[in-house]
Amino acid sequence: MPLVTADALILQAFAYGETSKILRLLTRTHGVQSVIAKGALRPRSRFGGILEPFTEGVASFYLKESRELQTLSGFELQRSQQGLGRDLLRFGGASLIAELVIRTASEEPAPELFEAVRDALHQIRDAEPDVLESVLLAQAWYIVSLLGFAPALDECVSCGRVVSDDESASFDYGAGGVRCAECARLVQGHTIPPAARAALRSLVRGVAVPLPRTEGHWRVLSRYLDHHVLEGGALRSLGFLAETLETRERES
Repeated sequence: MPLVTADALILQAFAYGETSKILRLLTRTHGVQSVIAKGALRPRSRFGGILEPFTEGVASFYLKESRELQTLSGFELQRSQQGLGRDLLRFGGASLIAELVIRTASEEPAPELFEAVRDALHQIRDAEPDVLESVLLAQAWYIVSLLGFAPALDECVSCGRVVSDDESASFDYGAGGVRCAECARLVQGHTIPPAARAALRSLVRGVAVPLPRTEGHWRVLSRYLDHHVLEGGALRSLGFLAETLETRERES
C-alpha cells in the first residue's frame, strides 16, 4: 500500500465517530479521493484544526485502489480559506463548486480541474461585493464546462446553424443549448435575448461580466444542472444559495 503525497484541496469534511474525520479531497494527481483522518478530533491531534472545507495543502495518504476510503497520514497546510466562511454568499458559492466536483469528478489525474477549482476559491474569496454574484456564476459555469457539460451557445442544437450575436434564441435545457428562432417554434424553451446570451457565453468561459439582474442566470444554471449534471439529485448548495440571496433581497 503506497504512501501518496499530492497537492490537495479539502472539498468536504465531517466527523466520523467521536475522534475522526472523513474528508473529500480534490488532488492534482489522483482526482477526488475520500480519506479518513484518524484522531483528527482529539485535542492533541497531529492535524490540529486545519482539516476544514476549502483548505489548500499537501496531503499524504495510503492509497489502496480497491478501497473507497483511504487513510490520511499527514496534511501540510499551505493556505486556509477561513474568509469564505465569514460570508454566507461566498461560503455558498464555494460549496457549490465543491459539490459539483464531488458529484461528477473521478479518481483520474485532474491537474487542470485542480487549478481551476483553486483559482475559483481564490476569486470567490477576493471578489468585491458588487460583482460577487457574477463571479460565483462565472466560476460555477467554468467548472461545469471543464467537467464536460458546457452548453452549446453559438450554434442551434437542432439545425446546426450559427446563431448570430444580435439574434434571440431559445434555451432548450434537455438538448443542452440554444435553438434558433425557426427551430424554437417546434419546441418549448426559455427565450434568451442577445445580451443575455452574450453574458452567458462569457460566464461559461469563467469571465465575470456586469449583470443588471441575476435571477434569470441562477435559474438557467439550476435547470441546466438538473438536466445534464445531477441526474435527478438536487445540490444542497444551490438551495442554500437561493435562501441566502432571498434573505439579502428582503434585507436590502
